[in-house]
Amino acid sequence: MSEDSPLIQSLRTAVAAAPGDVPLRLHLAELLLTAGQQDAAVTEAAVALQHAPGDPQARELMARAMGAPTTQAPATQAPATQAPATQAPATQAPATGAPAPPTPPAAPRAGFDWRAAADQVGDVVPPRFVETPLTVDGSGDPKDAAAWEVAAPGTVRLADVGGMREVKERLEAAFLAPMRNPELRKLYGKSLRGGLLLYGPPGCGKTFIARAVAGELGAGFLSVSISDVLDMWIGNSERNMHEVFATARRQAPCVVFLDELDALGGKRSRTQNSGMRNTVNQLLTELDGIDAPANEGVFVLAATNVPWDVDIALRRPGRLDRTLLVLPPDAAAREAILRYHLRDRPIESIDLGKLAKATDGLSGADLAHVCEAAAETALLDSARTGTVRMIGMRDLLDAAKSVVPSTEPWFAAARNVAMFANEGGMYDDLLAYLKKRRKL
Repeated sequence: MSEDSPLIQSLRTAVAAAPGDVPLRLHLAELLLTAGQQDAAVTEAAVALQHAPGDPQARELMARAMGAPTTQAPATQAPATQAPATQAPATQAPATGAPAPPTPPAAPRAGFDWRAAADQVGDVVPPRFVETPLTVDGSGDPKDAAAWEVAAPGTVRLADVGGMREVKERLEAAFLAPMRNPELRKLYGKSLRGGLLLYGPPGCGKTFIARAVAGELGAGFLSVSISDVLDMWIGNSERNMHEVFATARRQAPCVVFLDELDALGGKRSRTQNSGMRNTVNQLLTELDGIDAPANEGVFVLAATNVPWDVDIALRRPGRLDRTLLVLPPDAAAREAILRYHLRDRPIESIDLGKLAKATDGLSGADLAHVCEAAAETALLDSARTGTVRMIGMRDLLDAAKSVVPSTEPWFAAARNVAMFANEGGMYDDLLAYLKKRRKL
C-alpha cells in the first residue's frame, strides 16, 4: 500500500479529529507499517502508548516498527504435522474454502528495552505533562532555598559612607559600641535586646548604611522584602518569616535587614487580610526571641520611608526600639557621592565643592541622576559634532538645576506627622531638622 493511499489519508484525517482514539491510531500505524513507512508507524505507536501506556497491541506494534525480532517457537514444540487427534492438521484447509482465521499478534519479546525505545522517539513525541513535586501543604510552589542565602560579610564599612557624621555617631553609641565590647556591655548592664529602625526620605542610603553596619560587625547580611515572605497559601507567609530568622540563627553572626518595614509590618488595624495580620504576629514573635541564647549573634535592622504606618507593637522596647533618622546627604556626603558617580566618566575642571553646594537638598539617588543627565548631554553633543568632548562643570550645573528634589513630597507628608502626631518625642529629630531647614 503506497503512502498516497486514500485509506491512509482518510485515517490520518480521522485520527486528527479524534486524537485520543487509540484503536483508530493503531489501525493507521498498522497500515503505515505494511506500506513500508516505519518512521511514521513508530510516531503513531508512540502517541498511542502515551494515551494507553499498558496497551499490549501498541507495544507489539512499536516493537515491530522498530525492527525488534519476533518471538521464536520453543525447540521442544511438536511439529505441525504431529497435532493432537482432536485438532485438524495444519495443512488441511477448511472444507468450505473460507480463509483461515487471522493469527493472533505475537506477545512482546521478554527482553525488549522499552526505555531505549522511548529515548529514540523522545524527540519525536514530547511529553504531554510535566510533573511538579508538591510541598507538604500541596501548594506545588516550594520556596527556593536560595531565597534565604546569607551574603558573606562585605567590605563596606561606615568609613565608606560619605559624611553623615551624626548618623555614624548615633550608630556607634546605640548599636555598634556595645556589640564590639561585650565586657563593657556586661559591666554597664547594656542590653542588646531589640533592633534598629532606619527611617527617612527615599534614596538617602538606608540600605547602604545597613550593609555598612554588617561590615563593621563582620556579620553576614540577609536582606528580606515583602516579596520574599508573602505567599498566597495560608500559613506559608508565617512559615517563611520563621525561616528567615531560623536561617540567620544558623549562620550567626548575621544582620537581618527588613526592607520596607511598612509593607512587612504594617498596622494590623488597617488591613482586612488575616494572612497579613498573622505575618505581622509572626514577626513580633521572632523579634521577641532576639535576646534568647539561641539567637545570640542575630542583629535586626529595618528601614522604612513611612514609620507612621508601621505597627506600633513593632516599635515597643525590646523590638525595634531604636530609631535613626537618615536625612538627605550633607555637603561632605554629596561630594563623596558625586566623586563616586563621576570616577569612570570623562570629566575636566570639575569643582566638587561648588557642585556639592549647588545640589543642596538632593538625595543620593538625585545626585546619581545629575551625573547621568550631564553625561547624556555631553554624549549627544559628541554624536552631533563627531568630536568627543569631556563632561564639564556647566553640564553638571545645568543638570542640577533641572532636577527637582525627590525628597520634597516626603517632607510635605512628614511635616504633619512631626507637628501633630509626635507622641513621646518619637519624631523629635525630624522636627528639629524641619525647623533648621525652615520647612515648618
